[in-house]
Amino acid sequence: MTHWLRFEHDKQVGFGRLDADIITVFEGDIFNNPKPAGHTLTLSEVSLLLPSQASKMIGLWNNYHELAEKLGQAIPAEPLYFVKTSNSYLPHDGIIKRPPAYDGKILYEGELGIVIGKTCHHVDVAAATDCIFGYTCVNDVTALELLQRDASFAQWTRAKSCDSFGVFGPVITTGLDPQTLTVKTFLNGRERQNYACRDMIFAPAQIVSIISREMTLYPGDVIACGTSLGAGPMRNGQVVEVVIEGIGSLRNTFEEGT
Repeated sequence: MTHWLRFEHDKQVGFGRLDADIITVFEGDIFNNPKPAGHTLTLSEVSLLLPSQASKMIGLWNNYHELAEKLGQAIPAEPLYFVKTSNSYLPHDGIIKRPPAYDGKILYEGELGIVIGKTCHHVDVAAATDCIFGYTCVNDVTALELLQRDASFAQWTRAKSCDSFGVFGPVITTGLDPQTLTVKTFLNGRERQNYACRDMIFAPAQIVSIISREMTLYPGDVIACGTSLGAGPMRNGQVVEVVIEGIGSLRNTFEEGT
C-alpha cells in the first residue's frame, strides 16, 4: 500500500508519499509517473489539502444490501447516483458548516471513495479497474430535509452540495482490495457506523464502468460508493471521524455558525 497526499508548505502546494509521519516529496503528476523530489517533510510542517483536485464528485445512493433491506428498497439494476459540486469540497480537519438559510437535520455519511487515475470513457469492468488510482475516506454530508422539500422534484444536488458538504481525504491509498475494507464512523469518539464494503451492490470497478458509459471520468475525480446503516445527524461542536483501516481517518468538526 502507498499513501499519497497533497499539502501546503511555505505557501507552496506539493504532494508526496506518506510513511508514518514522514512525507517523501514528489514532483510532476501524481497520476502519471511522479518522480521523487529528493527531500522529505514531516506532517507537522505542512497543512493538508484535498488529496486530489476533482473535477467532479459523484455519490451513490442505495448501494448496500443491508441498508436496502432495512429501508425496503429494491435492489437497483444500475448505480443510482448524484453529483456533489466543487464548492462543497472540504479537506481533513476542515469545518463543516450549516447553510445559513437551512435549519433542518444535517447528516454525516461515512463512505469509501474511489479516486480516478486516468481519463475513463466507456470502459468495461476490466479496463475500469485500471482507471482506479486508489481509495480515500468520504463524509457525504447531507441537508436531509432539502431532499424532499418540493414534492415534485427530489433535490439531491441541493441537499448534497452545500458549502463544506463534500468531505474527503486525508490521503489516497493505492494497492488495496476494496472488498476487504470496513468503513467505521465515529461521532465524538462513539462508533455510529461499522459496515463491510463487500456488502456493496455494485463493486468499485462496476461503478466506474457503468458511469463511464455516459460521463467521462478524469484523473482526480472522486466517486463515493454509498453508505450503509448508522448515518445520522450532527450537532454543534461534534467531531466526525470516518475511519477505513488501510486508508486512515478523516476527521472534521461540525459548527452551526455561518
